[in-house]
Amino acid sequence: MSSSIRAGLFGALGMTFVGGSVAVSGALAEAPLHTAQALRYAVACLLLLGWVRLTGHPLRRPRGTEWLWLLGVTMSGLVLFNVALVHGSRHAEPAVLAVAVACVPVALATIGPLLEGHRPHTRILVAAVVVSVGAVVVEGLGRADAIGLAWAAVVFVCEAGFTLLAVPVLASHGPAGVSVHTTWLAAVMFGVLALSTEGWRAATRFDAGAVLAIGYLAVGVTAIAFILWYTCVRRLGTGRAGLLTGVAPVAAAVIGIPLTGAIPGVAVWCGVGLIACGLAVGLGVNAQRELVARIPAETRTQGDVRGRVAVTRVNQAPIGCPRSRG
Repeated sequence: MSSSIRAGLFGALGMTFVGGSVAVSGALAEAPLHTAQALRYAVACLLLLGWVRLTGHPLRRPRGTEWLWLLGVTMSGLVLFNVALVHGSRHAEPAVLAVAVACVPVALATIGPLLEGHRPHTRILVAAVVVSVGAVVVEGLGRADAIGLAWAAVVFVCEAGFTLLAVPVLASHGPAGVSVHTTWLAAVMFGVLALSTEGWRAATRFDAGAVLAIGYLAVGVTAIAFILWYTCVRRLGTGRAGLLTGVAPVAAAVIGIPLTGAIPGVAVWCGVGLIACGLAVGLGVNAQRELVARIPAETRTQGDVRGRVAVTRVNQAPIGCPRSRG
């Protein structure tokens, strides 16, 4: 199995975990938000530290501007994103917020390549638009007031920031380092919010369903999914990896079938078809060859730390990936 295919599978599996979170989110509807998130990220960080120690992967302390990038990832993609979802749901139907997330592939395909040092690729941009349209069709449209639309915009920016702001530090810290540092920072931030708004007794108010939901979010959606996602971004590049976010709404729709007993309508399956088409256009063999051809020869090395297409004729062995999903 080639390195690109393996990376694509990592990204798809990570987004499957994220899509599955929709099924458990209801269990936390009445739970203390900040306390639940603090526990989630604290548990995830401990799991990631244990995995790093077990596998022997290096973990180094951030330096200089690296702190700013990691804080940006944490504040946007982990803290503000979750807060925006909660407050946005009070002024907008869930579909509105889901549509905001569905537009992220276009942002990643446009801005991501610039951060990686090359121009956006037309094929990836077209594929991103198709995937986003398909995700919108799957999620459906909803109603919102002006405040709800504003929160939806925040959700969009934060979701894009989770990937884009990590690009400059993925080279030096790797998927494991970025995941560990952002989770402990998020645990601290949510911990402060929890103590100041909910009190230290809030942790005693979780029922069994909430505890299981926090466990799933900590293990699947954070510890495992973060590693898988950042590994995918590092290998495929931000634009191509961003297409795989379209897997999340598909996973949510499929997982919802046994839970609700309802079969999705025709529109949902049409959206799934569009997402599949977008993935085929952006991740197909022809797309990969086209991207390789456009990258200057001096940048075609397997060790390219910016996640570009990495192929050499001398050594075709895939880049090793930390494994044990943010």
